[in-house]
Amino acid sequence: MIYALIALIILILFIFFYYENNKLDITRYELKSKNAKQNFKIIHLSDFHSKPFKGVLDKVKEEKPDIICITGDYINDHCKNKDKMLEYAKKLVSIAPVYYITGNHERRLDSFNQLMSELEKTGFTVLLDKITDTDFCTILGLDENQADFDDYKARKNGTFKYRDMSNLFEELDKHSGFKIVLSHFPENFEGIKELNYSQYDFDLQLSGHAHGGQWIMPFFGPLFSPGQGILPKYARGSFGTKPKLIISRGLGNSEFPIRLFNHPEIVIIDVIEK
Repeated sequence: MIYALIALIILILFIFFYYENNKLDITRYELKSKNAKQNFKIIHLSDFHSKPFKGVLDKVKEEKPDIICITGDYINDHCKNKDKMLEYAKKLVSIAPVYYITGNHERRLDSFNQLMSELEKTGFTVLLDKITDTDFCTILGLDENQADFDDYKARKNGTFKYRDMSNLFEELDKHSGFKIVLSHFPENFEGIKELNYSQYDFDLQLSGHAHGGQWIMPFFGPLFSPGQGILPKYARGSFGTKPKLIISRGLGNSEFPIRLFNHPEIVIIDVIEK
């Protein structure tokens, strides 16, 4: 009898954690902007971590976005499922133009340059400290390269030397219309002192990385994020007005395999001409 009860508990836990890791949440935002030349729809995806998520693909098709933005950790630092993720990339590109930046996981790969070339061949627009103009907006993709585990320790200790991105923001300032910044690390928006991104003149920053805090605990909120530590501020939701930061809770998992009260998330943003 006791063994049957243990087996039942294990089964219930397995079903529960499978649900927590695979039930998709859709979060919608509406941004009215005088800088928008026309109305358009953005789908923001982040942190697949090598998971070819069929439910995401189906939902993206259904939404018919004008552009798709992916804010890093598309493939994990073991290059797991690389071929599957390259095929998945082609399917995303068949729906809408995809604008992609790297996360800390891709940056750890010895095959980094090869992977970037392979992703470009799928049709991804890979933005490594680059600016591109689209029919709807201008996009700056930042290659922050805060990838090493030693970097995490330095950030926690307050000794990490952040890159000065001011030259890229100055270049972005020369462009007109609605301007988007893709940054893997949400805390760089206003959580770093003189080099924070929120001081610059653009409309929207999209970020991921924090996985929503991995576990979202009642009364406490997001529990932990690398680089931010316990009870991270920049783990989900939005901050600011102009510029505005919108954070994706991500889709996959990295080393820690279980989400809790923190389902994978697709972010949908309707930009409305004001």
